[in-house]
Amino acid sequence: MTSLSAVNSRNLPVLSKDMAEKKLGQNDFLRLMTTQLKEQDPFNPVDNQAMVAQMAQFSSVAGISEMNTSLKSIAEQISAQTALLTNLSSSATPAATAATNPGV
Repeated sequence: MTSLSAVNSRNLPVLSKDMAEKKLGQNDFLRLMTTQLKEQDPFNPVDNQAMVAQMAQFSSVAGISEMNTSLKSIAEQISAQTALLTNLSSSATPAATAATNPGV
């Protein structure tokens, strides 16, 4: 579980140093956003535009991450198909065919 500690005068949660090095996911983002909303000053709430901007930025990053995963998968498939075609074409060269079939 992510450990949060208040380290500033506004009592906002901040990730510890070892947690900052780890990759944060959607659940971590939502947990931080919820905590931020719970701990905000009711007389000076977080600006709506800033909150929407944070959510939009996270959505963009999540979409890019999913696209990166898909592209890696496609690249692996293309690499495997290229290797297969290379193996097939090298075994079907005319020299290899003539050596295996002397009458050709």
